[in-house]
Amino acid sequence: MRVIVLLLLVAQPSLAQKYSLEKSKVVFFSDAAIEDIHAENIKTVSIFNAESGEVAFSIPIKEFQFENATMQEHFNEKYLETEKFPKATFQGKFSSFNPDIDQPQAVTATGKLTIHGVIREVEIAGTIQVVSQKILAKATFMVKLVDYNIKIPQLLWQKIAEQVEVTAEFTYKPQ
Repeated sequence: MRVIVLLLLVAQPSLAQKYSLEKSKVVFFSDAAIEDIHAENIKTVSIFNAESGEVAFSIPIKEFQFENATMQEHFNEKYLETEKFPKATFQGKFSSFNPDIDQPQAVTATGKLTIHGVIREVEIAGTIQVVSQKILAKATFMVKLVDYNIKIPQLLWQKIAEQVEVTAEFTYKPQ
């Protein structure tokens, strides 16, 4: 019986280092000459290992919600081609994160971002904070459409920016 209790106590810290996503919000914003485009997605799936800093997430592209149904349809069918490329993913690692500090910490996520079937090495600056056994991660970064082979039709170049601002807010809970 003592062995089982000891094993449970030893195993507990390693379990506490792994986190899954409790809630998420990913927003993209396109600031173009004629029209701004804004969409939100709360369906991200992610895991985070606080001990190693490793993080991975997957965003279902069809789950981005727009104010305008036509924009949403064009986004999915013409630009992101969600039938062929249904998700965006990131796999990498946070640097400079200390799970024992409860103040906001500046971190950089380095890894592979996949959008529209194109994989690129990226560095994304953000913050992480430990609050009541949860981990809050936030980042805002720019995505150049050309880097991910997302084409803008010549007729729409004034409506769609060449790069979009992406803001990600994740709340992780212990597994």
